[in-house]
Amino acid sequence: MEENIHKNETQNPGENSRANLQKDAKGFLESINTYLKELLDFREDTDHEATIEAIKADIPFKGATAWILIFAVFVASIGLNANSTAVVIGAMLISPLMGPILGIGMSFALNDIDTFKKSLVNLGTMIVLSLFASFLFFYFFPLSEDNSELLGRVSPDIRDVLIAFFGGLALMVARTKKGTIASVIFGVAIATALMPPLCTAGYGLAKGNWQYFFGALYLFTINTIFIALATFIVLKLLRFPMHKYANAAKRKRYATIATVIGVAVMIPAIFTFIRVFNENQVNTQINGFINNEIRSNKYLQLIDWDKDLDRKEISLNFFNEITEATENDLNNELNDLKEYPNLVGFNLRIKGSDTKSFALITTAYKEKREELQESKNIIAGLQKQIADLQNTITTLNQRIEQDALNKNQKVVAFSRIAKDAKIRYVDIQEIGFASVLSSKDFIKIDTIPMATIRWNLKLPDSIIAPKERELRTWLQKEMGLDTLFIRREK
Repeated sequence: MEENIHKNETQNPGENSRANLQKDAKGFLESINTYLKELLDFREDTDHEATIEAIKADIPFKGATAWILIFAVFVASIGLNANSTAVVIGAMLISPLMGPILGIGMSFALNDIDTFKKSLVNLGTMIVLSLFASFLFFYFFPLSEDNSELLGRVSPDIRDVLIAFFGGLALMVARTKKGTIASVIFGVAIATALMPPLCTAGYGLAKGNWQYFFGALYLFTINTIFIALATFIVLKLLRFPMHKYANAAKRKRYATIATVIGVAVMIPAIFTFIRVFNENQVNTQINGFINNEIRSNKYLQLIDWDKDLDRKEISLNFFNEITEATENDLNNELNDLKEYPNLVGFNLRIKGSDTKSFALITTAYKEKREELQESKNIIAGLQKQIADLQNTITTLNQRIEQDALNKNQKVVAFSRIAKDAKIRYVDIQEIGFASVLSSKDFIKIDTIPMATIRWNLKLPDSIIAPKERELRTWLQKEMGLDTLFIRREK
């Protein structure tokens, strides 16, 4: 018998090797499975009673909790106003908004209608108080303007949904563990950001900007619903005990109410997730179209672009001229179902430059620069000629005056007197001087010195008369004359 067994073993060594390999592989997989269970299973470390008591303890809203919320609202509002991320995070850490939201999720999981009522009332009170406090701050504070911290909380996308959901899961796993992991709770508070959306909604309310108000309130609603959903899922997975009622009929009635409310809340949450997910897909493909089809094309110079998801339009503003062929090509690329399936039905609104091309603009610019430089050279030459002429005129005037002095010692340098007269009396438009021959009896002829003055026509006679008397006295002194007549020209 032993010989037969030994013979069979020696005849089938391959089958024995395969059997041993399968046995070893099975043992290895079982080891990995055991390791993963020990690594990821957190049911044994769950404290049901302590978790329920801790969540219920954070639901009430009165006394110190109310003041903490008010202070957190003002801190968050200041941080949003100053566009300071650090201050906004500080407000998240001290905000008590998380308690009632976890209470709502727990009440659905445990069929506890009383906890649901308390959580809902307290959450509603917190929301109203937060909106009122932030409204007062932004309404009366003088330095309020849009910034990145505010604008980042008026248009929720798929990332906000995922952050709220996974943040809520992390928070509930931390809550159910024996002892409290404070760092995890703080991290979730920062990630889900319940307080800043409420303050942003208060900002929109104070400024009358309903788009900001409803957008921020919508983001807060998303965070609230998906944190509550995460709480519900974790408690159900950990098989927390259902709330006990006095009789089966009451338990069944409350279970029905909780189910109806839960379904009513989850339906909008599902639609919200789908809508936000679809919007995110559309935005991603629009950005991909802009980068892949336009920015990568060296023949297209895009200035800016905009989108209107409601009208399904993409507006493109180009620096260069866009031909009809180029426009048709861009529309065909946009309607490519393989590359951009979510952009079906979208239209392009294209605006190109009125010039023929960028090269024409560059050429015209260079030509104008050359013309400008040539004009500058001509102007410089003319200015030099003017300066030379002025020097020549000055020299001639000096010669004429010198000749007059040589002939008649009483003749003075009229050019100097004319300049001084203009400095003293700025309203003089023109001045002249001459010796006039005059005869009263038509026999004897006298030589009379006469100055001719033309004043600014805007001056009234009441101002001109005293100025003329002063001018005559000054001219007589400068010219060394005993008498001088002034004649006014119009």
